[in-house]
Amino acid sequence: MILSHVTSPDLIVLDSPWQNRTEILEQLSQRLFNLGKISDKDRFLQAVWQRESLSETGFEQGIAIPHGKSDTVIHPAFAVARLTRPVEDWPTMDGEDKVDLVFLLAVPEQDDAGHLRLLSALSTALMNEENVLALKQAQSTAEFLSLLDSAETTQSHSLVNDTGKSIIVITSCSAGIAHTYMAAEALEKAGAACGVTVYSEKQGASGIEDAVNETQIRQAEGVIFAASLPPKGKARFNGKPFVATSVSEPLKNAEGLIERLLHHPDGIVTAASETDERPEGQKQGFLSQLYMGVSSGISYMIPVIVAGGLMIGIGQLAASIFGVTDIGNATFATHTNTLLVICHFLTLYGNMIMKFMYPVFAAYMAYSIADRPGLVPGFIGGAFAAGLHYTFWAVSGGIPSGFLGALILGMLAGIIANYLNRHIRLHKHLQAMKPMLIVPGLTVLILFFINFYFVDPVFGSLNQFFQQFIINHGNGSALTLAAIIASLTAFDLGGPVNKSAGAIAIGLAADHIFPLTARTLGIVIPPIGIGLATVIDKYIVRQRVFDANQRITGTTSLILGFLAIGEGAIPFMLKNPVITISINILGAVLGAIIAISLGSVQWFPLPAIWGWPLVEHLPAYLAGMFSGVIFIALANVLVRYQLIKRGKIIIH
Repeated sequence: MILSHVTSPDLIVLDSPWQNRTEILEQLSQRLFNLGKISDKDRFLQAVWQRESLSETGFEQGIAIPHGKSDTVIHPAFAVARLTRPVEDWPTMDGEDKVDLVFLLAVPEQDDAGHLRLLSALSTALMNEENVLALKQAQSTAEFLSLLDSAETTQSHSLVNDTGKSIIVITSCSAGIAHTYMAAEALEKAGAACGVTVYSEKQGASGIEDAVNETQIRQAEGVIFAASLPPKGKARFNGKPFVATSVSEPLKNAEGLIERLLHHPDGIVTAASETDERPEGQKQGFLSQLYMGVSSGISYMIPVIVAGGLMIGIGQLAASIFGVTDIGNATFATHTNTLLVICHFLTLYGNMIMKFMYPVFAAYMAYSIADRPGLVPGFIGGAFAAGLHYTFWAVSGGIPSGFLGALILGMLAGIIANYLNRHIRLHKHLQAMKPMLIVPGLTVLILFFINFYFVDPVFGSLNQFFQQFIINHGNGSALTLAAIIASLTAFDLGGPVNKSAGAIAIGLAADHIFPLTARTLGIVIPPIGIGLATVIDKYIVRQRVFDANQRITGTTSLILGFLAIGEGAIPFMLKNPVITISINILGAVLGAIIAISLGSVQWFPLPAIWGWPLVEHLPAYLAGMFSGVIFIALANVLVRYQLIKRGKIIIH
């Protein structure tokens, strides 16, 4: 397939009078919509503007290549605008900010057919100044298309004064569409001009392309990491000089980067250090690094939540068919009904999987900060947060630190491991001891004392405070007590505070002092509400306020919510704890008060959907649940919408 096959004459506008970036993107998007390339112009435009906010899409020679990756794209395509006069509101890498040739790329969210690579070929085709000049002078649409095809098929880089040297280039950008390939192309061209062979590996949106092999690595003088994201497989280049820079830098000074690598590299990639080797001036800010760590940890944690929740759901649902509502009870381990025994152990299996939620989260959070040296310490920190040490140490009544502990210990594991890895210097014959013994050993030792003297005591005291708070207010009014139980249940979605509230609430119900209505609603309202928010956002504010990964997580949270598993919403809480916890508490309290005020009563600890028939005055219960869910969904959408408008949140 050639470039003209992913556009059409109707998508090419020569000598357009449009005067600003907004008008250009609007008009080109409309043409893509009119030709059936995208299903929703507004949502596609949102994706384009979100990409514009990440970094400039204007390049040298007055070219701009804006692009949107969205599930609204039906067929991959691009539209072109050649302007009668340059627009000056489009930032470009050369600082001229005068764009007169615009290519708007529309890329599907799931690009399994390889169209993304084809569209990226457009980016590299435009690196040739002669091609660009010819396109700007084309007399007709047909000539324009013909020039595009010829430009795409004639890219070559013949070495001038071959020096016999070669280098490796690793490129990646946050979107993985244009900059990834343009940076590689710029370095290949500069290498050819310098007589240096450049082997470029593109780590773009469609995965790793043109992966370098062992022979190329062995023969290379060094490696350039032109990347906005952490390079994958960095350990392959152990012992090689390196230069680390942004993905946009090669478009400005590719030849200078090659000279820098050959004569003044930033350092040597070492076996003991797979961390981000950028010079001090190019390192990410601490908050950005922490945010990336949280996002990385969440992405690896979600499958654990889904797997555990699914096992629990299957076990409990199957047991409910036999009228069993407490399948987790140990008596079912030796029951005469084999199916109930299987359901019992499936439920326990799911609970066991859930125990690894925080170790996986903290491990990959630390990994994002410190790379491989942080992985094991992060996992151990997460094990502390999950309370696994109490199990192994046979400590009864131990209180896990939960998601806040996982955040703190995962972050500290990464920071400590990274610091030790960078500052411990050993003789070359002892280097192997650092990643295998010294860094993990010292890091986990430090984590032991931090957890022993700070994390466990602080969160244990906090949990005991909440327990006592419930007891002290146990004789208050029904609505006050309901509000307390609902708020603490919703506070940490299955964490230690939630479990403390549950222990007190179940005890009160067992003595027939106070029903479990507020407790059961506090479990299901937050995950269902957050999940619903990711579905309805586009209908409420006419745009997406959750990114693609969050929408997938939201669907999981929604489904698990009906199974009374609140952990599906934890990823949202980890990313925005203050906002999420506050809204969850308010929604749970609202739902509980409405349900109880209307006369609903639930004495059984069965918050999942199959427990609803046991609720007294079910319509009142559902009215309260619906009110709390709607409140959480709308509040999440509207708050995030305002933060996006103010630039506090960027949707990728």
